[in-house]
Amino acid sequence: MVRTAVPVDVRRTLASLRRGHRDPAYQVTTDGAVWRATAMVSGAATVRLLQTGPTDVEVTAWGAGAAEALAAAPALVGELDDVTGFDPPPGPVRDAYRRSSTVRLPRSGRVLEALVPAILEQRVITRTAYDAWRWLLERHGAPAPGPAPAGMRVPPSAQAWASVPVWDFHRAGVDPRRARAVVAAARLAHRLEDAATEGPAETTRRLLLVPGVGPWTAAETTQRALGDADAVSVGDFHLPGQIGWALAGERVDDAGMLRLLAPYRPHRYRAVRHLLLTGMARAPRRGPRLSVEDHRHR
Repeated sequence: MVRTAVPVDVRRTLASLRRGHRDPAYQVTTDGAVWRATAMVSGAATVRLLQTGPTDVEVTAWGAGAAEALAAAPALVGELDDVTGFDPPPGPVRDAYRRSSTVRLPRSGRVLEALVPAILEQRVITRTAYDAWRWLLERHGAPAPGPAPAGMRVPPSAQAWASVPVWDFHRAGVDPRRARAVVAAARLAHRLEDAATEGPAETTRRLLLVPGVGPWTAAETTQRALGDADAVSVGDFHLPGQIGWALAGERVDDAGMLRLLAPYRPHRYRAVRHLLLTGMARAPRRGPRLSVEDHRHR
C-alpha cells in the first residue's frame, strides 16, 4: 500500500506514461486498476495500481523486478513530485491547477523506456508512433509476468532494442533516421540510466549527446522518467499555439511560448500539463489538417 501525503488521482497522473489506448505495456481494467509492464534493473515486472482512497493506492507486483517496482511505486504515483514554490498568480494557470491539483508528475525512473517512444514520435503524427511502439513491443518485448491482462508486453531491454533488425523497424513504419536513433540510445542506455540518479540537468545533457536526440525528445523523456517539472517540449508543432492561446489569446512560436512560461520557472512543464489537462490550452483549429509528417522537431 502506498499512502500519499496529499490526494492524488492515480489514473490521470499515470496517463502521460501511456502510449495510446492499445499500448501493450499499459492497460486500465474495468475495476479501475492501472497495469504497467516495465523492465527494472533487477528484471521484468508487472505492476498493478488500484486507488482505494484519495491518498491510498494498493500496489501489487510480479516478476523478477517486483521488489524494485514496489519500492519505486511512491515516485511513480507522484509522491516525490515537489510543488514547492508553485504559486501561480490569478489567471489561467492558477485556474487550471486548482481544477486538476490531484494530478501529479509521475517519475518512472526508466530513461530508455521513456526515450524510445519519444524518438518514435519524432516528426510523425501520434497515431503512427503509437502503432510503431505497439508493433515493436509485440514482436520484441517479453510477455508481462504474473496475472497481467492478455497481450501485455514488457518493453525490450537495451540489448534487445539494439538488436532489432532494420527490416523490423521498416515493417513498424519507422524510418531509418528514427531507427538509428533508437539503436544509438540503446547502446548508450547504461550511461543514460546512470545519469538519472544525478537529476534532470545531467540526464538532459547526456540525452543531447545521443545522435538523433534533440531538445524536444530530451524534454519528453525527462518529464516522464524523472518527473522534470521544468522541461518544456520546445519544437512541438502544436504546443506553442496552445500555450500562446491559453496565456496570451494568440498563437506564438517557441520563443514566444518560452517568454510566456518564464514566470513559472522551475515549474514550466507543470504549468503546461495542467493547462492541457483542463482543456484551457485548446487553440481554435485553423488551416488544413496535418499530413502524416507533423514537423515535430527532435
